[in-house]
Amino acid sequence: MASRALHQPPSLPPLFAKAVVSGALRRGTRTLQDTHLTLASQAIDAPHLAAYQRLCEYRVGDILPPTYLHVLSFPLSVLRMTEGDFPFPLLGLVHVQNVVNQVRPVRIDETVSLDVWSDNLRPHPAGQQIDLVSEASIDGEVVWSETSTYLRRGTSSIPKELQADSPPLSGATSQWRVPVDIGRKYAAVSGDRNPIHLHNLSAKALGFPKAIAHGMWLRARTLAAFEGRLPDLLTVEVAFKTPVFLPSTVELAAHHVDGNWTFELHNARSGKPHLLGEIYTDEVHQRPKGG
Repeated sequence: MASRALHQPPSLPPLFAKAVVSGALRRGTRTLQDTHLTLASQAIDAPHLAAYQRLCEYRVGDILPPTYLHVLSFPLSVLRMTEGDFPFPLLGLVHVQNVVNQVRPVRIDETVSLDVWSDNLRPHPAGQQIDLVSEASIDGEVVWSETSTYLRRGTSSIPKELQADSPPLSGATSQWRVPVDIGRKYAAVSGDRNPIHLHNLSAKALGFPKAIAHGMWLRARTLAAFEGRLPDLLTVEVAFKTPVFLPSTVELAAHHVDGNWTFELHNARSGKPHLLGEIYTDEVHQRPKGG
């Protein structure tokens, strides 16, 4: 295993520019380098945390939401995906699944060390998949981890399993409007300025009819609806099904069984699911992901 220590978070704008310029030169491969990127002793910026909490509808406070550390680790993931040995171009990857394990909540006065790597390159009926794994540790103890699974399509069609057309879960618990500018607002907080989220014209240039909401904002906004009802130890598994075109109205349906939750975020008009997920609150599901 190779490990490269960073002294500061990577700057995202030049990485996205690099992704645009070098994307056409990347080709799929069957091999994957075992490279870890590490960043030690990162303090939590209180105004940034509060801005994130407000945008995602969490309560503003001193405890980090389970989804917040994704924002801190995201620049390392982008750096890894733009390195020369990464098998795919960043632009064009489809985020199909995300798993978060929270061992315990992180407080605003703690410093975290981050470790990010790519793992588990594997074939898929529609192309190839790869995982980006992130871990956050405090004083040598891993307190949080995340695995994001990306699909590199080998065909021009959308994979069948992403064309979810199953009927929605019964009993919608809440409904909210996803505003037309949420992509730009989340980009300002997260640094994720993928053009498909920012404007209709840039989204169309990349094959989408309209701008779409960030999957990570949808995940955070959905999880905020469960705030106050979840324990410290939990696992959140989310599958991204169909994009949320901006603006949209969505509904959340959730079922609570044996302490765990099954939930679905679907289009309020058509009923097609955008996001399917489960929240496990028992230690059995606290399993490591990736290398």
